[in-house]
Amino acid sequence: MSEITTDAAAWQEARVALLEKEKAHLRAGDAISAERRALPKLRVTTAYEFDTESGPQTLDDLFAGRSQLITQHFMFGPDWNAGCPSCSFWADGYDNMIQHMNQRDVSFVAVSRGPLDKLLAYRERMGWSFEWVSSGANTFSHDFGVSATEAELAAGRMTYNYRESSVREGEFHGLSVFERGDDGSTLHTYSSYGRGLDPMNTTYAYLDRTPRGRQEDELPFSMAWVRRHDEYE
Repeated sequence: MSEITTDAAAWQEARVALLEKEKAHLRAGDAISAERRALPKLRVTTAYEFDTESGPQTLDDLFAGRSQLITQHFMFGPDWNAGCPSCSFWADGYDNMIQHMNQRDVSFVAVSRGPLDKLLAYRERMGWSFEWVSSGANTFSHDFGVSATEAELAAGRMTYNYRESSVREGEFHGLSVFERGDDGSTLHTYSSYGRGLDPMNTTYAYLDRTPRGRQEDELPFSMAWVRRHDEYE
């Protein structure tokens, strides 16, 4: 429990002390971002084809003429009828930021293994408009570490977030980033999974500034409280 005071000067002194730590944290984040941009770039050699609203498209097509591409790995398995509630929590923030990313030469798409008609029906239900494509007919989601193969499901283990993890439903969330090389090739520059996606959730960023924070410590798992936005009472 935080101390309660009526001494404004003492409150400000404590706040300024924390501000210095916040600034150091931001500077450390800037340094990590620079290291992220300096990571080696891996040439993509697999010819992926996705099912999209515009018909079959390759990974190159998803760049939409821009030099950079973010693919959001959205948990929606082939036999599911609705998207993951936690992924939906993140997705509520996508639409209004995409036009800003486009201005910085970045395209954005969500990718799931579910069939396109189910993805689009769920998108309509949720009131979203971002581009959503299906990787159900290719190995993209397997290759980028967010979907278990049949063998991995049978074994109950797969590599997720760069380490061996147990498999429950066979689908995980994450994001992968690509760049168009000077020679026209497609380069994989970055992928992140698990809590590495926390900074992309604006709601969490605001909750982290409140006195009670996320209020998840006593829950059976961190996002047990999260519902699809049309399911809250």
